[in-house]
Amino acid sequence: MAAPPSGVAPAPGPLIGRAAEVPAASGPRRGRLLALDGLRLVAALMVCLYHYTGRGGTVSASWHTHPARLFPVLSRAAVYGNLGVQFFFVISGFVICMSSWGRTLGDFFRSRVARLYPAYWVALVLVTAASLALPAVVRPVRLDEFLVNLTMLQQPMGATRVLGVCWTLWAEVRFYVLFALLVVLRGVTYRRVVLFAAVWTTAAVLCRSSGDELLNQVVMPDYAPFFVGGLALYLIHRFGGDPLAWGIVAMSWLLAQSEATRGLWGPHPHRDPYVVILVVTAAFAAVAAVALDWTRRASWPWLATAGALTYPFYLVHEHLGWFVIRVLHRGLGLPSWPTLAVTVAGMLLLAWLIHRFVERPLGPRLKRALKERKSGGRSPRRGCSSAGS
Repeated sequence: MAAPPSGVAPAPGPLIGRAAEVPAASGPRRGRLLALDGLRLVAALMVCLYHYTGRGGTVSASWHTHPARLFPVLSRAAVYGNLGVQFFFVISGFVICMSSWGRTLGDFFRSRVARLYPAYWVALVLVTAASLALPAVVRPVRLDEFLVNLTMLQQPMGATRVLGVCWTLWAEVRFYVLFALLVVLRGVTYRRVVLFAAVWTTAAVLCRSSGDELLNQVVMPDYAPFFVGGLALYLIHRFGGDPLAWGIVAMSWLLAQSEATRGLWGPHPHRDPYVVILVVTAAFAAVAAVALDWTRRASWPWLATAGALTYPFYLVHEHLGWFVIRVLHRGLGLPSWPTLAVTVAGMLLLAWLIHRFVERPLGPRLKRALKERKSGGRSPRRGCSSAGS
């Protein structure tokens, strides 16, 4: 049965009842949400500053001392920067719900593959090459490790991660699979998203007491509340606020602050649990402001560029940033603050180059290459008709 044309208003009645009948063709109230692009870059910079100034380990070796000694004030704030990952997950729930509306399962699959893999492969090559050039910073990557990392499935395989940040991609991929199979496969509607949110939340809570590792890997109780909160906030943006959608957001926030406090404060008592709760609350509030159209004035064109840089910047900043810090600070003797500024700017420039010369040309080509073929697997020649067209 053909879908009604875009822009058809839903019939009157309770929202959950009417939204279940609204086809995927119904459009959102507004176009591209540039404020979300800005929020994505903020989250990426939070993680970046955490890696450069808020933690020890390899980065301490690059600075030749613990970064807290070089950045005593910044470091106290940067230790909370890893919460940028949870911020990403809230944004991701919002964006995936928005971008999957009106798409088939095949469209959804192709868009995710074309979005994730080109920049990821380039980042993998760059970090591997850097590990061979300067093994004092990162252990040289073996060929078998590099090859399995090309799949983005190295974590469930138990293989070494070449990109330290790619554990978050594994969480994103699991979210995509769950959402695709349980919602996108049948067509995205308000009712199906609400049902998915309710079932996933319940499963995440029950998973905590099951002790089943496989169930834990599938359900992701650590991250589910953040993704679910983002999904519900998009429903609010698309259909308007109602007690059910806001109830899902509130439940997700309550569970999310608990997960974040236990996971990111419990093992790290130098953090303040109240600050952890504050950062989680700010993440939900920022995306809620977008959902309610409070950020409609944030329409500056540079925000689109900021959003485009976020993913490649997130991929390359950690390990390659350590290399730059080691060369500039320890090798050339550049003071700490200029080193930090040049490193962040350099990673943003590299991210722009990856976006401009890798993502923009290769992403659409990869998507077209994955598109289903007609006529027994071969595309019809231009100008010729094919059966059923």
